Formats: sequence, C-alpha cells, structure tokens
Amino acid sequence: MSAHPRLSLNQATIKHAPLDEALRLTSAGGCTSIGLWREPVAVVGLDEAARRLADSELRVSSLCRAGFFTFPEGAERRAALDDNRRAIEETATLAGAGAPGSAAVLVLVAGGIPAGSTDLAGARERVADALAELAPHAASAGVTLAIEPLHPMYASDRAVVSTLKQALDLAEPFDPAAVGVVVDTFHVWWDPEAFAQIARAGASGRIASYQVCDWQTPLPADVLLARHQPGDGVIDFAAFTRAVEAAGYAGDIEVEIFNAAIWDAPWPEVVASTARAFDAAVAPHLAAAATA
Repeated sequence: MSAHPRLSLNQATIKHAPLDEALRLTSAGGCTSIGLWREPVAVVGLDEAARRLADSELRVSSLCRAGFFTFPEGAERRAALDDNRRAIEETATLAGAGAPGSAAVLVLVAGGIPAGSTDLAGARERVADALAELAPHAASAGVTLAIEPLHPMYASDRAVVSTLKQALDLAEPFDPAAVGVVVDTFHVWWDPEAFAQIARAGASGRIASYQVCDWQTPLPADVLLARHQPGDGVIDFAAFTRAVEAAGYAGDIEVEIFNAAIWDAPWPEVVASTARAFDAAVAPHLAAAATA
C-alpha cells in the first residue's frame, strides 16, 4: 500500500493512538511522513521517541505545538516561554532523528485572551514580544517557529492571531528561517485576503507548513472538533493547493483532523480514508509529487 509521497499524517488525526502505533500505522498506510505531537512524545520520553522515529524511517513534517504565551508578565508567562524553549529543543531533536527531508518546524498557537481580561490588542502585542524572545533560540537550534492563525471563533480561548496577514505581520521582523507561518485550510478558507497573503508568504519564504482538512456545517457543540476529511465540506482545495504551490511551497502536506467520530473509528481505516481523501481532493492540484 502506498500513499501520495507528499502526504503527511498529522498524529492528531489518530489522536488516541500511542506513538508506536502512530508510527507503525503511518508506515503501514504507505505514508512516508508524520506530523508529531508533543504529548505522545512525552509519554515515552524525547530520546526514546527519537529512537523509535529513526527506526520508523519516517520524515517529520512538524511538531505540534507550542505557543500559548499571551499571559501578562509574571510566573505564568515565564513558564510558558520556558516550555516553548523546551519545545524548540524537542523539535530539533526529532527533526534530526527523522528520515532525510524532515522539517524542523514547531507549530505555534498563540493563545487566547487571558482570564479576566478583554484586552485583545494587548494579547496580540505579547505574542510579538514572545517571538522576539524566542526567535534567537529557534535560530540557533535550526528550528522554524510556524505561527498558525486560527479561525476567529477561537480568538477568545486559543489564538488571538486569526488571519495570515496578522501572522505574517508578526513574522516579518525575523529571519524566515526562524519565524514562518502555517497555512491551514480549515482556519483561513473564509478569508478574502487569504490568497494575497499566501502569495506574500511565498515571496518572503515564510510558508513553513501546509495543513489540509475541510469545513462542514452544522458545527458540533465543541467547535474544536469541527474538522473533516478533505473533500467532505466546502473548502476549495484546488484553489488553495495551487496557491501554496505557486508560492513555492514544496514540502510535506499534513492532514490534521479533530473530529470525535474519526477519532473513534479504527485507526487503520482512518489512515486509509485519509490517503484516499488526499488523493481525491489535494493531490490532483500538486505540480510535483516529490518532496523538496
């Protein structure tokens, strides 16, 4: 069994699978790349996770996630920034253990508005301050901090960065090798400026990751779990994939899905259905099959 060579199975799509099973199922499903999450890595320990990853011969497309640094100055903010520094080191270690072509990309979710506050602008300013503090560490480790804008419905509790323009404005003061952005179709499909901002990101070499999944209504009660397989909703994957390709991105493409029904399905079936969905909705619009 083989999957498209640029398909990366983000570990969240089979959320309940332990690291060993995620690696095995990804390989068995014909994928050559995986997007890892920090929590399953932590269960076995970083060094052991790196060893198992090396044995799997899979590439790493990204590590999810760090960020959540919108707290005002104080103990919580310092703890969050320290955790981000650890995440940078984890990313470097795992990328080094992955197969050739692995990406040292750490996905950042900015964090929401701190409890008791209504200061959205201040929270966004603290994201910029955090990047200024973390970017030198990332650069020295050879890691790209990838700012992921999230759909505005998550602005209060998960990410005060809601658009690619906001993410690029935050990234712009830094070397593109140190700070880039994530283009996630679920989060940016609605944005009338999305394609112009994808072109802008390409011109500055800042597309660090391309993630795909679909949007379908009605949304579930827990809107975090609203993602669907590519092709099952309203997103124009032809337009987005061609735009990202035209912007120069040639790396792995992650399918990252948070959906309770998908999480409850047998893991091999999910891997197989993910590969089929990618082949139908995304792959036809790729200019080249090989991973850069």
